[in-house]
Amino acid sequence: MKKAIYIEAFAGISGNMLLGALIDAGVPFDYLASEMKKLHLGEYELINERVNKCGIDANYFNVLLPDEHQHDVTIGHRHEHTHAGHHHHEHGDTGHNHEHHSDCAQHCHQVKVSEEPVHHHHEHRNLHDIAHIITHSDLHDKIKMQSLQVFTALAEAEAKVHGKTVDEVHFHEVGAIDTIIDIAGCVLALEYLGIEKIFVSNIHTGSGFVNCAHGLMPVPAPATAELLQGLQHSHGKIEKELTTPTGAALMKVLAVSTNDIPQGFSGSKIAYGAGTWDLEIPNVLRISIGEWEAEAGGELLVAECNIDDMNGELYPYVQERLLQAGALDCWLTPIIMKKGRPAQTLSVLLDPQNLDQMTDILLTETTSLGVRYYAVHRHINYRKVTIVSLPEGEVRIKYAQMDGKIVNIAPEFEDCKVLALKSGHSLKTIMQAAAAAAEAQLEQ
Repeated sequence: MKKAIYIEAFAGISGNMLLGALIDAGVPFDYLASEMKKLHLGEYELINERVNKCGIDANYFNVLLPDEHQHDVTIGHRHEHTHAGHHHHEHGDTGHNHEHHSDCAQHCHQVKVSEEPVHHHHEHRNLHDIAHIITHSDLHDKIKMQSLQVFTALAEAEAKVHGKTVDEVHFHEVGAIDTIIDIAGCVLALEYLGIEKIFVSNIHTGSGFVNCAHGLMPVPAPATAELLQGLQHSHGKIEKELTTPTGAALMKVLAVSTNDIPQGFSGSKIAYGAGTWDLEIPNVLRISIGEWEAEAGGELLVAECNIDDMNGELYPYVQERLLQAGALDCWLTPIIMKKGRPAQTLSVLLDPQNLDQMTDILLTETTSLGVRYYAVHRHINYRKVTIVSLPEGEVRIKYAQMDGKIVNIAPEFEDCKVLALKSGHSLKTIMQAAAAAAEAQLEQ
């Protein structure tokens, strides 16, 4: 069993709609606000409030930048700004115009952040600049890598549409900040909830045309259409831009497309993230959180290759790439090849549907000339992730259950490492304290 999420994009999807839904699902807003400070983005304001869309109570999240206060002091309008070379293309965010429907808003929670950014301020940023911001942040490495994967997909789509290189695609100062927060925030929230599998329904894009610097552009916007390749999508009946490049990029990198509730999925909680527009349908993104079990008898694959001529420094990077791309596990085994040469077997456990992607990574990121694969079966215990609080800070805990009983408790190593370095206590002391706190939490 895996903790899973099923996303219903009947009113499209954007980064902030997904993040609003994840907050509604239980991710603490204060926790996200605190984590976003680790990006050192300078001055911005986070908006989090309850709204009502066609009778559905939903959570609305937004990022308000300093130059937007003059337009809307409560809910800032949203743009995703990119341009390639001399081409300037603006995308309106899903369900976001420049109006604030005050009759719907209640319980507004705003957090204002003002600090000197660690990066140099300039009007435009390319992918290299964005990567510098993310990699030099204080977020966990896993969050950094997944966020960069989504941003890279976004930049590659823009580059292809405009006939430019990735480095020539620029994100405007304002658009870069809120897009970074949306992407990193969603990745962080999914990690907080312990989501291991993400499914997305047919994605409605909306239809018609939107104004931009080029003139009228079709909906979905060209970059959005590019990112949606391989995902089930359709125009629907609403003549507005319902799906944004950021929303499409998140689904492209993180989700598996499905035309119905996935077989083997059992939901236990529903949450809603809202857009701003009032439409003839509820302008919300619905997510169901639950558990998913692959069909009985379903096979996994192990793909592997023998490598005897690669710099050892590259292995951790390749393994991280494989895991972030969806590998279920990845490991190295020392071997002796022909002529007595020492070498490594790089093995990857994966879902069959991910074979092509894993093979591409293995053949482009390693020196191997080929990949072999074979079918395997496995049995796994149900896993649950929770958080315990120590005097030194918070630690994620993974519980393993079998037949309804807890059979293993494992504190997150990276969390314990950070607290050990910060507090001066030994790592083993922090890990023992975290395990004890987890056991005490179970007894409550």
